[in-house]
Amino acid sequence: MESRISIITLGVKDFLAAKDFYTIGLGFRASSAGSSNIVFLDAGGVGLALYPRDLLAQDAEQPDNGSGFRGVTLAHNVARREDVATVLAQAQSAGAKIVKPAQDAFWGGHSGYFADLDGHLWEVAWNPHFKFRADGGIDLSR
Repeated sequence: MESRISIITLGVKDFLAAKDFYTIGLGFRASSAGSSNIVFLDAGGVGLALYPRDLLAQDAEQPDNGSGFRGVTLAHNVARREDVATVLAQAQSAGAKIVKPAQDAFWGGHSGYFADLDGHLWEVAWNPHFKFRADGGIDLSR
């Protein structure tokens, strides 16, 4: 298997509200490849898809009764420490709930968390050990 992630799909309760949250509120660009119940968003080299939670559970042949912490977070890394608070404020103004305000982290960076409309956790982090590539990705080769 080639080690890469192509698309991360989030199961959402209210598809249209989630689509607006991510496109209008957070500024993700939607692909024309979507349909009436799935949207593919450009997440900088990885696709982020939104799909109705019940249909996603059905497709995976799993029960749709999960709640609380799911053991997964998504991360948005920023180039400057002060950008953490800016991104958290943007997410909050779009309807997200701040679950951990921006603060210094034990590992030497600065981060905070927000929950999207369906409770998916996003970490917004500045990591002084990361270098950004020209394409906006993170160089993890160190």
